[in-house]
This record gives sequence, C-alpha cells and structure tokens, in this order.
Amino acid sequence: MSDGNDGGSVLGVDPPGDGAGVGSSDPAVDVGDAADEVTVLESGTELERTIGLRGGLAIGIGTMVGAGIFVFPGLAAGQAGPAAALSFALGAVIALLVALPTSELATAMPKSGGAYYFISRGMGSVFGAVVGIGLWLGLVFASAFYLVGFAQYALAVLAELGAASMVSDLPLVAVLGVGFGIVLTALSMFGTENATKLQNGIVSLLLGILLVFLVYGSLDTLGLFGRQTVPEEFMPFGTLSIFTTAALVFTSYLGFAQVATVAGEITKPGRNLPLAMVGSVVVVGVLYVVTILVSTGAFGSARLASFGETAIVEVARSYLGFPGAVAILVAGLFATVSSANASILSSSRALYALSRDALVPPQLARINLRYGTPHVALALVGGPTVVLVAVGRTEVLAEVASFLHLVTYGLICVALVALRRSNPAWYDPSFRVPGYPVVPVLGALASFSLVAFMQPLSQAVGVVVALAALAWYFVYARDVRLKGVSTDA
Repeated sequence: MSDGNDGGSVLGVDPPGDGAGVGSSDPAVDVGDAADEVTVLESGTELERTIGLRGGLAIGIGTMVGAGIFVFPGLAAGQAGPAAALSFALGAVIALLVALPTSELATAMPKSGGAYYFISRGMGSVFGAVVGIGLWLGLVFASAFYLVGFAQYALAVLAELGAASMVSDLPLVAVLGVGFGIVLTALSMFGTENATKLQNGIVSLLLGILLVFLVYGSLDTLGLFGRQTVPEEFMPFGTLSIFTTAALVFTSYLGFAQVATVAGEITKPGRNLPLAMVGSVVVVGVLYVVTILVSTGAFGSARLASFGETAIVEVARSYLGFPGAVAILVAGLFATVSSANASILSSSRALYALSRDALVPPQLARINLRYGTPHVALALVGGPTVVLVAVGRTEVLAEVASFLHLVTYGLICVALVALRRSNPAWYDPSFRVPGYPVVPVLGALASFSLVAFMQPLSQAVGVVVALAALAWYFVYARDVRLKGVSTDA
C-alpha cells in the first residue's frame, strides 16, 4: 500500500537545500504512530505489519545459523579444543549484551531501519547516515557472501551424490548464486509475507535436520550407543584461546539485529521484538555450543581441525553415514538461503528508512501500490548483490560486513545511554534493559573491542565505507536534522 512518499519532502524533514529540516520533537509527527498491524502516518500508512513472532525468530535464527555450524567447528576446535564451546557461549553472552539494548530501542521506535533509526534519533544525522549507509552496503556484501556459499554447498551436494561431473563444464557458482539472488529479490518485491513464509519454511526444515543430528550425536557422545568418545583435555590451549576464538566466531552472531531492521513490519512490536531478538540469540547459542561438544566428541580437536571448513560434514558422516553427510549438506543449503533472504530483506529496509529521512533521494522510499513493498530499495539491494556474486571474491566483503555490524552494535548501546540520559517525552519503551547502565556499556565495549581482532584489510575497507558515507552526508544531506540527543552532530 502507498506510504504517500513518492517524491518531495519526507515527513518531519525537508529535502536538502530547503532549509534546516529540523524534525519535530514528537516522533508521531515525524514517522507516525505504530499500531499493532500497521505504522500509521499523517499521509497514509507505511509498511504493513505482516511478520509475527515466528517470522521474527525465523529472520534472526535464519541469519545466524550458518558459519557457526557449517564453517567454524573445525577451525574453532583447532584453536581452543573442546573449550571452543565456551568461546561460542561467550559470543552469545556478548550478543545478548547488545540484543537487550536493541530490544528496548525497538519497542520505543518500532520502525523500519532498525539500528539506523535508533542511532539517528539518539545521536543525530551524521551518525545515522554513516550507520544507515554502512548497514545497506554491509548487508549487500553479506548477501553476496551467503549466495556464493549456497552455490558452493549445492556443488558439494552434487559431488556427494556423484553427479558433479555432469555439470563440471558450467560456472555453477556464479550461475546458481546470481539466479537465487534474483529469485529472492523478486520474492521480496511481490510481498513481505512471501519472503517471510519462505524464511519460516526454510528455518523449520533447517532446525529439524540439525536437531536430529545434534540429538543423535549428543546421545552417542554420552556413550548411550556404546561408542567410545575421543578422550581429550577440555582446554588444551589454555584460557586465552577461549577469548581469541570468541573473536573469531562472533561473526556467527551477526544477525539478531536484522529483526529490528524490519521492526516496521513486526506485529505487536512491544511483545514480539524483544522475544524474537533475545530468543534467536539463545536458540542459536545453544545450537553452537552443542555442535562443538558433539563434533569434538566424535573426532577430537586435532583431527577435527584437519577437516577444515567441511568438518561438520565429516562429523555427520561419522554418526549417520552417507545419509548424514547428505542431510548436513542440504542443511547448509537451507542455512545460506535463509541468511541471504533475511539480509536482502533487512538491507532494503535500511535503505528505505534512509530515504524516508531524506538522507538519500526520497524516490528510494517509494512503495509498490500492489504489493506494499519498497521495490526501488529492493532493486538497489538485489542488483549490487548479484553483481558481486558474479564477480566473486566475496570473503573480504563478508568480514567488512562484520566490521560494520560490530561498529553499529557498539553505537546502538551508546544511543540507548544517550536517549536514557536525555529522556525525551516520546521515549516510552515497553521493554527496558535489566542492569542498566552496565549492560549497554559492556555491550559497547565488547563490540568495539572485537573490531581490533579483525584483519587489517577488512578494517581498512570498513573505514573507507564509513568515510564515503560521511562524505555523502555533507555533500547531499547536511541540512537534514533528526530529533534526539544531538540534532546537529
């Protein structure tokens, strides 16, 4: 349905060059009241609320269940041994330190854009522009990485079935990645409920496969099937290895905040947003910890590490034979598709929110009248994504996405403290962070600290993206002012 914003000024801000563009101190004037089913604006309605609690959990879980199970077990075990389970648990704790502040901000401002929206209202337009553009590009990078991973898992399935030689002459990684990128973008254009139904179905199948594998593996590891667990010291590489491994695997938790990015489409946001974000972190954290314990119990850390990034396939084969290997490869297909689907959906909403605030051209916030989706924003996500897939070399871009996410997570916690201190009249969240201000302060420190453990190239590219976003703001949108603690950052 139309949002009344097919051009001209955006509610609460004037287009660049037309004056100060200072937003009202009342968020209802600027962005509308958030009802349980729609976000009501003065000129009509924004995106229809069609995503329930199950859909929110599917977005969070579907984005995060990926690297932690299908890439990291062998690598993590090689660095920390069975104690890598503690590394994943520590990563979950850090993620919760950010998920809780994000939940409070989301219930106070359940609008499309998520982290961008919170930070722009709490810290001002400059920070909002950098974070919003960074989220858009970061999620495009991540989507391309997931689609390449999907194609690689598809090839692995064919190889396991002995059919790889039939298509060996075709550039399947590019063909499959680009093809599914187009399909997922089109699906989102034809209605958010379509993308949500796909996400729900994929995540349900994925969790079903993983639960069978992990339950069977856990019972086997405990000796209930008479199999001898590989004996091993729990912390063979010392305590420090737990923390360095946590920095490596924390990228597995970059996804719960995608739920907040589509907050404008979540039904009953005061209830469903906190449950979806916190719940997805807890569910995924438990899955990761159990996966490491089952995997190291099957082979021992040294042998598990020798399998590299395909270690989980060999673990499944050891427990369930050929069917187990095929099943876990199919689960990898589901995981990469769900991650790509959620990232495309979330990236378009970040761009949509930027456009509504006139930080990018307002035409990008146009809503398709038939399907009620931001089709222009989706095109500017899907297009660059499939180009990156076709070009290849997405590994560095994936870590750049992690860099941008970590910076954003830290700023979310800072924005919460800023809004609590200024206490504007409109700030009335239905959920409040327990243990304030310790939780958001620790969340910010942990997020910023993990950036230091990333590769120098990824850090450099991330800084370039942030500087480019900053330049865009001063060239295009320096007159835009967004309400909050800092209206002129």
